[in-house]
Amino acid sequence: MPLLETPFASLDLIRQPEQQNEPLQAFDAADEYLLNHLAEQNPAADTRVLVLNDSFGALAASLAGKVRVVSSGDSFLALQGLEKNLVRNGLSFDAVPAVPASEPLNGPFDCVLVRVPKTLALLEEQLIRLQGQLQPGTQVIAAAMIKHLPRAAGDLLERYIGPVQASLAVKKARLLIATAQAKAPASSPYPTRYRIDEPAIELLNHANVFCREGLDIGTRAFLPHLPKSLGTARVADLGCGNGVLAIASALQNPEANYTLVDESYMAVQSAAENWRAALGEREVIVRAGDGLAGQEAQSLDVVLCNPPFHQQQVVGDYLAWRMFQQAREALVVGGALYIVGNRHLGYHSKLARLFRGVEQVAANPKFVILKARK
Repeated sequence: MPLLETPFASLDLIRQPEQQNEPLQAFDAADEYLLNHLAEQNPAADTRVLVLNDSFGALAASLAGKVRVVSSGDSFLALQGLEKNLVRNGLSFDAVPAVPASEPLNGPFDCVLVRVPKTLALLEEQLIRLQGQLQPGTQVIAAAMIKHLPRAAGDLLERYIGPVQASLAVKKARLLIATAQAKAPASSPYPTRYRIDEPAIELLNHANVFCREGLDIGTRAFLPHLPKSLGTARVADLGCGNGVLAIASALQNPEANYTLVDESYMAVQSAAENWRAALGEREVIVRAGDGLAGQEAQSLDVVLCNPPFHQQQVVGDYLAWRMFQQAREALVVGGALYIVGNRHLGYHSKLARLFRGVEQVAANPKFVILKARK
């Protein structure tokens, strides 16, 4: 893979999760453009720079030791990538303070570098949280590849930060440079809430939660077919989102034990709050992580999963395949993975390569619910 070469550093970077013969690099032209633009300003060593949504640490690792940089984002894998890439390039894993998007920032900041996220609600929430963290005149510089840069991103910058100037395109990347000005405090529209009928619960959703405005159709198809009569089973909701699968299952299985995991900090925050609202002080483990990577082998009886089909802007089934592998490792012999997926994704044949028995639990014209037994 090529090195990221900028005036700040020459870095050898890797993506997360790692895979053999990785076809994609861990940075792009938008990262290069941001760093080159900042270098032209010749920031002093005591300049406080906030980096938002750094994919795998390309920005923050480049700036480590050059300015006082802090990185914040909603992806566990991205922050894990930052730590690994710091070490990979001869720096301490904690050389850059990392703040999950679910936690408050500790400003003020002299400059903010932003990779425009796929979910503009996340960008909106992040910009709102910058209130009180910036002095008038501070630059907030957002970057993206042009094909992933919606007009609404500039509108959000202007609404919450100040006047915006768009750069020329360089290598199909563009910068949006907003200059902070005094504005009336804005209230956040997040978290959002919606109710479902079965089970009859209200679900809270922080800004970066998948389908935060309403139940996604895959989960809606899955809910009536969750396993029942689980007794004291150890159950994981893998890629839990707002926690609806685990909560619905727990309401039907009062003695079962649950672990909810997602790589989105805002999803985990939402799931924990929804669990408490629906189930009170019932014991549960809710954590951000790389799927079941840290789960003890043969420590689960059931895994529930509505697998993702994209990572940031990249679409593919690698993450789903990896989650299936993790589930197999974590399940006891005889344990079962239950999933919902689009029919065209062919999950049945993929699961058959890992599990000794795969059966169709239910289906509709768009989705299929499968049970894979170890």
